[in-house]
Amino acid sequence: MTVTAVLGAHPARAAEPVKISRDDTALDLTETTDIYTNQGEAFQVSTAAGADGIRRRIEVRASSPRHQGDWAVFALANVSEEQLERVIVAPHFRLVNSQLFWPDLGSQRIIAITPSEGFALDREPSPDADVFRITLNPGSVITFVAELATPQLPQIYLWEPEAYKDTVNAFTLYRGIVLGIAGLLAVFLTILFVVKGTSMLPAAAALAWAVLAYICVDFGFLDKLITITSSDQRIWRACAEVALASSLVIFLFTYLNLNRWHVHLGYATLAWIVGLVLLFGVAIYDPSIASGIARLSFALTSTAGILLIVYLGFNRYDRAILLVPTWGLILVWLFGAWLTVTGRLDNDIIQPALGGGLVLIVLLIGFTVMQHAFAGGAYQQGLFSDLERQSLALTGSGDTVWDWDVARDRVVTTPDISTRLGLSPGSMHGPVRNWLPRLHPDDRDRFRATLDVLLEHRRGRLNHEFRIRAEDGHFHWLQIRARPVLGSDGEIIRCVGTVVDITEQKNSVERLLQDAVHDNLTGLPNRQVFLDRLQAVLTLAPGGDTVRPTVLSIDIDRYKQVNDSLGIAAGDNILIALTRRLRRLLKPQDTLARLNGDQFGLILVSERDPVKVADFADAVSKAIMVPINFAGREIILTASIGLASWVDQQESAASLLADAELAMYRAKRAGGNRVEPFRPAFRSSGTDRLQIETDLRRAIERKELSLAYQPIIQLKDGEIAGFEALLRWEHPKRGSIPPSEFIPIAEMSDLIGELGMFALDRAANDLMDWQQHTGELPIFVSANLSSAQLLNAELYNDVRTLLAKTQVNPAQLKLELTESVMMENPEQARLVLARLKETGLSLALDDFGTGYSSLAYLTQFPFDTIKLDKALVGDTSDKRAVLLRSVIAMARALEMTVVAEGVETDEDAAELAKMGCHFAQSFLFSPPAPADAVLRLLKERFPLTKRA
Repeated sequence: MTVTAVLGAHPARAAEPVKISRDDTALDLTETTDIYTNQGEAFQVSTAAGADGIRRRIEVRASSPRHQGDWAVFALANVSEEQLERVIVAPHFRLVNSQLFWPDLGSQRIIAITPSEGFALDREPSPDADVFRITLNPGSVITFVAELATPQLPQIYLWEPEAYKDTVNAFTLYRGIVLGIAGLLAVFLTILFVVKGTSMLPAAAALAWAVLAYICVDFGFLDKLITITSSDQRIWRACAEVALASSLVIFLFTYLNLNRWHVHLGYATLAWIVGLVLLFGVAIYDPSIASGIARLSFALTSTAGILLIVYLGFNRYDRAILLVPTWGLILVWLFGAWLTVTGRLDNDIIQPALGGGLVLIVLLIGFTVMQHAFAGGAYQQGLFSDLERQSLALTGSGDTVWDWDVARDRVVTTPDISTRLGLSPGSMHGPVRNWLPRLHPDDRDRFRATLDVLLEHRRGRLNHEFRIRAEDGHFHWLQIRARPVLGSDGEIIRCVGTVVDITEQKNSVERLLQDAVHDNLTGLPNRQVFLDRLQAVLTLAPGGDTVRPTVLSIDIDRYKQVNDSLGIAAGDNILIALTRRLRRLLKPQDTLARLNGDQFGLILVSERDPVKVADFADAVSKAIMVPINFAGREIILTASIGLASWVDQQESAASLLADAELAMYRAKRAGGNRVEPFRPAFRSSGTDRLQIETDLRRAIERKELSLAYQPIIQLKDGEIAGFEALLRWEHPKRGSIPPSEFIPIAEMSDLIGELGMFALDRAANDLMDWQQHTGELPIFVSANLSSAQLLNAELYNDVRTLLAKTQVNPAQLKLELTESVMMENPEQARLVLARLKETGLSLALDDFGTGYSSLAYLTQFPFDTIKLDKALVGDTSDKRAVLLRSVIAMARALEMTVVAEGVETDEDAAELAKMGCHFAQSFLFSPPAPADAVLRLLKERFPLTKRA
């Protein structure tokens, strides 16, 4: 060591002394100790200023080959007037702030300590810490340089020797008690495993032994059993933590019997345990990695355990429920351990307290597994006699014992059935005739006759169901099952059995029967009952002129829109209100039924005169039109009514109802709110519609469907900006079928989705084909989207699949929708359109200017284009120009493009261009053309884009 005096210079590194008085028994020097790493074998440092104010420089050389160039420096100043004896203590291991990943498992911290004056300090023997005794003279200021074995120095204390000794002794007693309890638990659970070989006992015993091993290492008891070095202590500590984590996994799996719930849980647990076992080998080479993984595994096991316990507890698994207190304690312990290893909880008591907490956890686990191990044992067998078992079974079933003493004519029920009926106790006890006044009038004679037959024949069994009135006036269904007891003379002296309340079962059967033939909401007969009654009426019709039934098919117009806007509850209330109104119009011989959602059927038998039948139909229509008040709103509904009268003796109920429904559909297509009598010509139109639907299903496969493209022109220069794809159907027999005929049929069936995706797919492929022949084109293609497609949950995925398959640029595809599409379900439409917009597609609002709510859709939905309807463009009134200019200005302000449909003259086109309209589409510019004609047109209009 070299000491050099430094005068007038300010050293770069100098320690500030900690002042010590006679009353200081323990001081934490951690914060005032400076750590210098990688300084080599020789270390120079400036001392703290002495009493004379002079700082000196000392040089210290390493005294051990284990030194790696790490040093610690601190200074002490004795401000008392007497000599002080103290010990410097650096604990080998502290759980506090040891960290979760790559934890500091401790070892020897300080190899030697050299003071700035005097000789190196003497080491005191201690297995848990590096302890050095120092003597401080009065008024002295000494700088200490500690030669470190590791760069980590978690804690360094300055203790008064006797106080340190007392503290160690105090913890020794606590540690001995905890260690003893842990050892007894481990031995006790092992003995239980030998005596009672259930699988949970060895798992619990293994956890107890793992806790004992951890405490032995943590409390320093292992040093007293075997001789280990400070570096070996890290390995033992890591192995103990790995054993603790492994045994917790094994116990959780075994106790909850997880392999019974799912076989994959067994495989996952086995892989988990094997991985933890391999950590024992890792602990030899790198204890920190093994310990960190073990701590993480313990935390994950505790978390997974609480999830499994909650899940199995809700499934009424008793083992999981009994484990709740123990696992709650484990989670509390885990939280405390986390606060400790992260340094948020920092004191000398927490580490031994956590060790005691582990023992408490094992103690609770021991009580839990003992309860299961000895439950259901052989000593419980034979506890009850046969009579007691029968009594317990009867009590458990909830039945009432019915005991009729025939000789004394006294009935007793146990428990008293009177209280169940709301009567005063004992009201139903006494003579059996006391029961008769409370029986249902229809059941009294049968009940009396049943008992008389039993007494007369003196054999058999009593099995009788009857209704009895409770105090609140309601009737309960009871079932008596009893058998007679014969005396020595062969007469019945007693009748004993049970009484069961079967009211709920009877009500359930009645509800099932009611639901089978009646509508649940309105209580009206359903379609099957309606047809049965109609067939019965038709059977009577040929017998004379008195029975001439008329069938009315009544469908509520716009009921779906009301249901969607106000909710299902409002729709149900409306149907109930309409049912009540229609019932008031009927006579007893007439029948009203609910055929399906908003369709009613009516069999009119009370009127035969055609004029009166027509008046009755008008009365039905007017009754439905009466406003309905709901939630402060007035709702006015109309109905489409179809009439079909019986004229043919061979006509069946199904065909007559079908005729009425055909007439109703014709009324609905005519705009609704009307009464339509059936005419035979309706059948042919219905047949044609069905045939068209059938042919349409095969049209795509037969390639009868195609697309025609009508150009959309830029008004500023007359160039082609894009095309609208229009479906065309060339029927092999009927020829060309216009879209106005087959599109509504497709929308009413399930074909519109397939038809729409066919059009979009063909348009995308044609666009790609044009660009392959001409190069990149500055055009777009529009395709129409129907309401059925928009409300389909798979539309978004279908469009994404189409874009990926065709590799078309989404910006060149535009989807056109009418406002009626959004009216059916605005919220669903908004969500679907927003997702479609995310793909890059453009959205156009078609037929703008024809609906009452079009302006609202411009802000609610992500449209970027509006198409002015030809009715608005072709208007010849004086207000046309003002209206068009306002709409176009509004659209441009919203940064939307405008397409005018149905432009008839060049003057109109020029005027629209002056107003700021971007595009136009009509026969003035070009009629729709097939794809090959469009290709020729594009080659002429865009010659520069042709490929060489």
